[in-house]
Amino acid sequence: MAYDTVEKCSAPSNGDWNILHWILGTICMPVAIPLMLINLWRRSLVAKQRKLLPGKVVLITGASSGLGEALAHVFYKAGCKVILAARRVEELERVKKDLLALEVVGTAYPPSVLQLDLANLNAIPTFANKAVAIHNGIDILVNNGGISVRAEAISTGLDVDLKVMTVNYFGTIALTKAILPSMVKRQKGHVCFVSSIQGKIAIPYRSAYAASKHALQAFSDSLRAEVAAKGIKVLCVSPGYIKTQLSVNALTATGQQHGKMDKATAKGMSTDECAMSILNSLLSNEKDVIISQVTASAAYWVRFLCPPLYFWIMEKRALTTEKEE
Repeated sequence: MAYDTVEKCSAPSNGDWNILHWILGTICMPVAIPLMLINLWRRSLVAKQRKLLPGKVVLITGASSGLGEALAHVFYKAGCKVILAARRVEELERVKKDLLALEVVGTAYPPSVLQLDLANLNAIPTFANKAVAIHNGIDILVNNGGISVRAEAISTGLDVDLKVMTVNYFGTIALTKAILPSMVKRQKGHVCFVSSIQGKIAIPYRSAYAASKHALQAFSDSLRAEVAAKGIKVLCVSPGYIKTQLSVNALTATGQQHGKMDKATAKGMSTDECAMSILNSLLSNEKDVIISQVTASAAYWVRFLCPPLYFWIMEKRALTTEKEE
């Protein structure tokens, strides 16, 4: 076949491209323009709210490493009065030292360090009083502390289920309930629950963890409606896989440390990326947000739109995970 014949067969004319562009434009423009306007409005809102951040008091649990540490950096650099809370005081002091070494544009406030064990429910009211007393109030409570599990449901000891639920759910809501009265008194405040995509969908070998995050999701949804008239906002963030030590520190069926990095976790988003997304979600007054890579988001929508397909996929995943274990 001659070259000019091939060219005529393979390359559409300008008229054809014009028609195609017109069709695509007609279909996409009614959707693209509103989305573009919404995005511009959201960015302007975030920029406006960011100017109000300096001087805000932010209490972050699980601040000794991972996402909590990244959140501490984000809020500190934004000019907030950061209170770092976790079990490991020495690691909190390290994070504090790192923050003080940062170059910050504008006023920077020395971070405060408080020890917190979310499993010790009886000590949480006292901790909350200490946290509130530091700056006479908490503007933003970031409930980030938690633990995970890597174990088959049938072999997981009940004590492990209880520990995960105590830390991830009961400890978190106990702290929230202890902080809320001071927010209600001031008629302002923002509570952020760092849940997980597994608080919306459940996967094999994560029964205890997923159950605790599902409970947290339900609590945040109820709380949001109840405190809205009191000037308090509630955000529930559901991240996908984040590259942290969560899977390494996860519990096994017997309560021992898992000690291994999951492949999905190793390929997860960075803590800095996730922390910035959480900050922007707070500033834009979001109520419920999924922050994840495409795979996790797709799984959520498959579970919502086509449950039988989702259940089949999870059955296959369970078999694969069993072989790997």
